[in-house]
Amino acid sequence: MSSSSDSESNPGTTPRHVHSLSSTPKSSPLFRDSGSGSAQESSSLSRLHSAHRSSQDEKIHPRARRKVGRVWHRRRVKVIVGVIGSVGLFFLTNWWMLSRLYDAGRGVKSSSRIANSSLISVQGGLKKPNKGERPQIHSRMLALAAHALADGQNKPEPKGLWEEPVVPASVWRPCAHQRNWEPSEGNNGYILVTANGGINQQRVAVCNAVVIARFLNATLVVPKFLFSSVWRDVSQFSDIYQEEHFVNYLTPDIRIVKELPKELQSLDLEAIGSVVTDVDIMKESRLSFYRKNILPILLQKRVVHFVGFGNRLAFDPIPFELQRLRCRCNFHALRFVPKIQETGALLLKKMRQNVRRSGPLDHYLVGPFAESTMKGKKNRAAKSSRYLALHLRFEIDMVAHSLCDFGGGEEERQELEAFREIHFPALALLKKTTKLPSPEELRADGQCPLTPEETVLMLVALGFNRKTHIFLAGSQIYGGRSRLAALTTLYPNLVTKENLLSSSEIEPFKNFSSQLAALDFIGCTAADAFAITDSGSQLSSLVSGYRIYYGGGRLPTVRPNKRRLASIFLKNSTIEWSMFEKRVRKAVRQTKTIHRRSISRSVYRNPRCRECMCTTE
Repeated sequence: MSSSSDSESNPGTTPRHVHSLSSTPKSSPLFRDSGSGSAQESSSLSRLHSAHRSSQDEKIHPRARRKVGRVWHRRRVKVIVGVIGSVGLFFLTNWWMLSRLYDAGRGVKSSSRIANSSLISVQGGLKKPNKGERPQIHSRMLALAAHALADGQNKPEPKGLWEEPVVPASVWRPCAHQRNWEPSEGNNGYILVTANGGINQQRVAVCNAVVIARFLNATLVVPKFLFSSVWRDVSQFSDIYQEEHFVNYLTPDIRIVKELPKELQSLDLEAIGSVVTDVDIMKESRLSFYRKNILPILLQKRVVHFVGFGNRLAFDPIPFELQRLRCRCNFHALRFVPKIQETGALLLKKMRQNVRRSGPLDHYLVGPFAESTMKGKKNRAAKSSRYLALHLRFEIDMVAHSLCDFGGGEEERQELEAFREIHFPALALLKKTTKLPSPEELRADGQCPLTPEETVLMLVALGFNRKTHIFLAGSQIYGGRSRLAALTTLYPNLVTKENLLSSSEIEPFKNFSSQLAALDFIGCTAADAFAITDSGSQLSSLVSGYRIYYGGGRLPTVRPNKRRLASIFLKNSTIEWSMFEKRVRKAVRQTKTIHRRSISRSVYRNPRCRECMCTTE
């Protein structure tokens, strides 16, 4: 490009030859007799100017061309190298993920369903599997998912992935703490409760017992927990919850004591007919049952002992204030002990990458230790510290109880049948004596828990990118590490409490499954997004309800419609990824609608009802 063209394109730049002329003194012959306008002098000036410009152009043009050429060459090389690098990185990432999936598939193929003795925890080492083979489940779709993750790793995530429908959700506010009655004297007798199951079933039993105590005008003895052959935990109420807070907070509602009076402690409760088990009470019995059948025992014997008490109180019909008491117990009266709160706060801080950030539920979950989550790095964006919590309900008890098939063949069926014989004898007998739906029918009806492979396909289809930090609740995944291969390969930032916390930090909780489950409860409830794989899980239900009650419409929960997903997964050998992605997103989006609790549905899972929450509308 010539210097003249440069001057035209940039008016503010004066060409070099103009400067040389303008600097010529007026005494120069060029300006003598300029007013005469002689043609000779004008011609001489024109020739001199043209010669000067031609001389300058000859000097500038080669330099400019060489300079522009070098710049253009460098840019072209950078573009080519960038394109080659991007393409290379894409194929390298694809190759790495697919090879990991292939290796995992080989490992899974070489192992059968793991026997009871070889049920492994996520944090434990792999034990030697039995002989046999199992096909890689959804291998084609997993390969497509790996490609989708690699292709979209630099793309923004879908809008609304980390959000709830804020406006309809945020109009609901907690109000179960409000009371409109006088304290109960509790003079009709004493109620003992020994709750069964894990920590979440026990939590529900405790709050239902609080309601029954108020309804029967009885005094509640601080609940006890039944030792379970499945959970194998000796923890009692005061090992998990703050007993003093529980008693004091509910004092305006019911009378609570730590133990029976001495004159009643020596009674053989079973001999006098005061022991009531789950066999004696139908599931979700109405209050009228307790008035008719339990109150007479209470008045006559002065004490009733409920053993088990799993889901033995209906959600409706029930008076307004009693329903509110249920919510008050669950959301306000049950606080974890400082030992659990402190470690829970540490878990949250590590999941948030040590970024100085507090979540909206921290205060309710970890109490005074919420302040420790604010100590850390200041200059990192909050977006980098968010995480997804995943409750993969795929422990052996759930797998066995579902009666579904999970691709392990005859050996899997025999193993799960043996587990049912020991832990679910009534179900095992029913299976032998009654024609039940087939595994295929159960899966088509959405009755089977999602497998780890189906779960990772759902997460990829929803748009969670490969860098997503995931907290996996629970550790006793049926099938162990080999069954988690797809999840850990496609989402390498997946952790459990066992590998997030140091050995010294988690040591006080070992051999106490309920206390470990309390840490899972904290990690899931405080998460920026929470995904469940089985809506029947008590942990998922309680976590979802807690997030609704205290979340202010800012904490989304992914609740898959398993019946819809089952119909999508059935087409895994032919469906294209774009269509799979579209259908999965539609199936999950439909579950994000905000609605009031339906009649007879759990207030623990969905407290959006006037008994538990108030609206600002």
